[in-house]
Amino acid sequence: MGQKVCPIGLRLGITEEWRSRWYANKKDFGRFLVEDNSIRKFVKKNYGFAGIPKIEVERTREAVTIVVHTASPGVLIGRRGSKVDKLTEDLESLVGRRVDLKIIEVETPELCAQLVGESIAEQLEKRSPYRRAMRKAAEAAMNQGALGVKVRIAGRIGGAEIARDEGVLFGSVPLSTLRAEIDYGAATAILSKGTIGIKVWIFKGERLPDKEKKHAVDAQADKVPQVAPGKAEGGSPTG
Repeated sequence: MGQKVCPIGLRLGITEEWRSRWYANKKDFGRFLVEDNSIRKFVKKNYGFAGIPKIEVERTREAVTIVVHTASPGVLIGRRGSKVDKLTEDLESLVGRRVDLKIIEVETPELCAQLVGESIAEQLEKRSPYRRAMRKAAEAAMNQGALGVKVRIAGRIGGAEIARDEGVLFGSVPLSTLRAEIDYGAATAILSKGTIGIKVWIFKGERLPDKEKKHAVDAQADKVPQVAPGKAEGGSPTG
């Protein structure tokens, strides 16, 4: 695919779901789109320390439901839910409507491409060797059950005068297979010599759509040998 198509957008409706789920007419569509972007920027800017890889937005007539996926729910919730209340109030003032906030924990951060990319960016900003940072993150993902990991970084790596790109690949990452469940994330490391971009692809396995899955199960059932009535499994008559 040339790595020019976002793996998540390519798989919408197949193995991925929309991050924004609502319907609007032409008059409100642009406003809602800008509002969703503002919500995500606000949460990532002010609460990014909690490890937030994904923010989903659902809209109804009465309220806006915001689903925040985080690797550290305790940090985001705060003592007795103080930070959640503050976040809800800030979001309500931002959108001007009632906000229902839901927090979902990311069970394995090592398999979340966005968190892996942000972790590599943080290590590069602390002057860690880039090869060690990439290899360590990829090995951690493979140890957690990933079938393939690809990491690419580009920019003035190591403070070089000419920008270049480096990368590591573990296992298989079939980007052109639509049924492949591939998580993708991008991050930016801001250094004194310039910025370095990080892209991460994690292959978690193949997932069939419900229709194909049903057909596969039916086909497997048709292949099971049937035992004739009145005969045992060995083929000899019973009785």
